[in-house]
Amino acid sequence: SSYMCIVEFDKITFRRPEETNDSVKETSSSKVQIIVFEIEDREMIGGSAYGGQKAICCTSDLAKLGACAEGSVIYRPSQVNPGWPQLFVASFDGSDLIATLPSRTIPVKKTGMYNMYFIHCDPALAGLEIDGKTIWKNPTGYLPGRMAPLKNFFGLMSFAFVILGIYWFYQYMKFWREVLPLQNCITLVITLGMLEMALWYFEYAEFNETGVRAKAITFWAVTFGTIKRTVARLIILIVSMGYGVVRPTLGGLTSKVVMLGGTFFVATEILELVENLGTVNDLSGKARLFLVYPVAILDASFIVWIFISLAKTLSQLQARRLMAKLDIYRKFTIALAITVLVSIGWIGYEIYFKSTDVFNERWQYAWIIPAFWHALSFSLLCVISYLWAPSQSSMRFTNDASEKFDREDSLSLIRPRPIVSNNGWSVASSTDAKAKKNTDSVTSFDEDDEENKRE
Repeated sequence: SSYMCIVEFDKITFRRPEETNDSVKETSSSKVQIIVFEIEDREMIGGSAYGGQKAICCTSDLAKLGACAEGSVIYRPSQVNPGWPQLFVASFDGSDLIATLPSRTIPVKKTGMYNMYFIHCDPALAGLEIDGKTIWKNPTGYLPGRMAPLKNFFGLMSFAFVILGIYWFYQYMKFWREVLPLQNCITLVITLGMLEMALWYFEYAEFNETGVRAKAITFWAVTFGTIKRTVARLIILIVSMGYGVVRPTLGGLTSKVVMLGGTFFVATEILELVENLGTVNDLSGKARLFLVYPVAILDASFIVWIFISLAKTLSQLQARRLMAKLDIYRKFTIALAITVLVSIGWIGYEIYFKSTDVFNERWQYAWIIPAFWHALSFSLLCVISYLWAPSQSSMRFTNDASEKFDREDSLSLIRPRPIVSNNGWSVASSTDAKAKKNTDSVTSFDEDDEENKRE
C-alpha cells in the first residue's frame, strides 16, 4: 500500500456451531458484517424508528421505512471523512459451517481512534467463533497511537537515570569509606531504575518494529520495576522509623516490614504482568478493580505507617536536640508530603480523565497518565539521593545516640535495685541520678554534633 497507515485483515474465519446447521435451510444465507469507523463518526452507526431506541441492526420497522435492508448493519456516510465508515461482509452459504473474510488492506488517511466491530444480526449465529488476526500500522510503526509517545518517554527517562547514576556513583566512589547501609539500598534502587527504563524502551521499540510484544523483555521490565518500587517503599519506611539514624535495628518490627513489602511485591507483580504481558488493550473495569484494590490498600498502608513513624522520629530528634539530623528529616518529610498531595491530586485527575473520555477521544494524551507516575517517583528518588548522598560527613547521620534512646525507652521497665559499694554498704540507685547521668551524656552528644556542624 502507498499509505503509511493501514488496517489489514489476515486469514479471518468465522465458525458457527454445528447444531445451528440443523435449523437453517439449504438455501438460506447468514452473514457476519465487519464495520471499521473513526470514533468521531460513532453517531453515524445505528438508527431508530420514530425516535425510539437506537439499534445497530436494521429492524423490520426501519426496513418498512426504506432506511435500510433488514438484517444489515445501519450506518450513514461520514461528512468529514469521505469513504468512511467501511463495511465488509463474510457470508455462510447454505449449510456451510465456516465463512472466510478475504484478506485485504484498508488505507487510512485521517488521524484518529479507529474501531472495528464484528456484528451478526441473525440469531441463528449465536455462539459464533472468530479466528485470525487484524494488523494495525501507524506511520511510525506498529505501536498504537496512545502508546507510541511512551517509547520516547522511556528513552528520556533512561537518560535521566544515567545522569542520576553518574552523580550518585561519583559520590559513592569518592566517599566509599563513609558509605552507610542505607546508601547501599539507594544504589540498588537507582540501578533497578536504570534497568527498568532501559527494558521498557527496548520492549516498546521491539513492539513498534514487529507488532508483537516481546514477553521475555516485558516480564523482566515489569519484575525490575516491581522490585524497585518495593525496595523504594521499604527504604522510605525504615528511614522514617529512624533506622541507622536513631535506632540500630528495627527490632520486632522487622517481620512486619518484610511481610508488608513481600505482599506488595506479589500484588503489584500480578497486576503489572496481567496488564502488560503480551496485551495491548486495557483491562476491563471489573478485572482491573479486582487487581488494583489490593495494591491501593497496601500503598495506603505504607503511607500511613511512614508518616506515623516520621512523627515519632522527628519528636525524638527534637527532644534530643540533634539539629543536623532534625533538619534533614524535616526536608525529607516535606518532600514526602508534597509527593503524597500531588499523587492524590493526580489520582483525582486520572479518574476525571477516564470517566469523561469513555470513547478514547483524547487518546493522544492518554500516555501522560502512566508517564506522570514514573516522573513523580523519579523526582522523589532525586530528592532522597540529594539528602542522603555519600559525603565526608555521612557518619554524622549514623545511630550514634541510638543506644541512649533504647535505654530511655526501657528505663521505666527496670526496677531499681541496690548497689553494693566497696565498703559493703548497700546504696539504692536513684532514677534521678540515672536521668542526670543520661542528660550529661546527651549534652556531650549535642556538643559534638554542634561542633560537626560548625566544621
